[in-house]
Amino acid sequence: MINKNKKLQSINPKSSGRNFSGKITVRSQGGRQKRFLRLIDWKRDMVDIKATVKSIEYDPNRTADIALLAYLNGQKNYILAPIGLAVGDSVVSGQNVDIKPGNATFLKNIPIGTPIHNVELRPGKGAQVVRSAGASALIQSKEEGKIIIKLPSGQLRIISPLCKATIGVLGNAEHKNEIIGSAGRHRHMGVRPTVRGVAQNPRSHPHGGGEGRSGIGMKSPKTPWGKRVTKKTRNRKKYSNKSIIKDNQVTKK
Repeated sequence: MINKNKKLQSINPKSSGRNFSGKITVRSQGGRQKRFLRLIDWKRDMVDIKATVKSIEYDPNRTADIALLAYLNGQKNYILAPIGLAVGDSVVSGQNVDIKPGNATFLKNIPIGTPIHNVELRPGKGAQVVRSAGASALIQSKEEGKIIIKLPSGQLRIISPLCKATIGVLGNAEHKNEIIGSAGRHRHMGVRPTVRGVAQNPRSHPHGGGEGRSGIGMKSPKTPWGKRVTKKTRNRKKYSNKSIIKDNQVTKK
C-alpha cells in the first residue's frame, strides 16, 4: 500500500548488521526488503490541540500498530495505537486531559494504577520505554518530587513527575504468538540463517566440537566470544542506576 503522507516517512536505511567501518557487529542480518520509516511523534508537544484519529495502520518496522492523527491546526502526526483507540476518536496532549487511551499528559496528573506507555525518562526528551506491542507500565506510587512506576520487565524505577506518558495499553498484543511460516518471509524481514553453536567446530564457537550430538559441557551457555549469556551486562556505573529501586529478575542456571 502506498503511503500518501510522504512528509511523515523516510527511507529506512539498511545496515545488515555492520557498523560504520563495515565490520559485522550483529550476526545473521541482511537481505531485508526496502522499507519506509514512519516518523513517530514521541514528544507529543502539540499542547492542548485536539486531534482526530484518521486511520490505524500497520508499521513494518515495529511490533505495535500506529495511528495517524490530524490536528485542528492542519498538522498530521503518527503515534503508537493503544487498545481502545479507533478511527474518529479525539485525543489531546496537555495538562488537564481525560484519562482515556491515546491522551498524553505528565505523570503527576495520572492516577495511581493507571496503565501507561510511551514513557519519558527525562522531561522533554520524548518517550524511551514501553513502546512494544501489548506493553504497559503501571504507576505504583507518588511521593514528593518523584513517581515510582513498574515497567513490563518488573523493574521499579523512579521518574520525574514532569515526564510525559500516554494513557492505555499498546495494541497488537497477539504479536508474540505470530508464526512467521516460511524462511522466505524471514529473509524479507532481514533475518539470515542462524547456525547453532553445538553444530559448529570448537574454533568457531565454545559450544562446538564433540563426537555426534553432545551437550555444551559447561555450567552456562556462552556467546561465540566466550561470554556468559546469563550474566548481567548492564554497566554498574551507569548514570541512571540510582533511579532503579528494584531490578528485573535474571534467570540463573
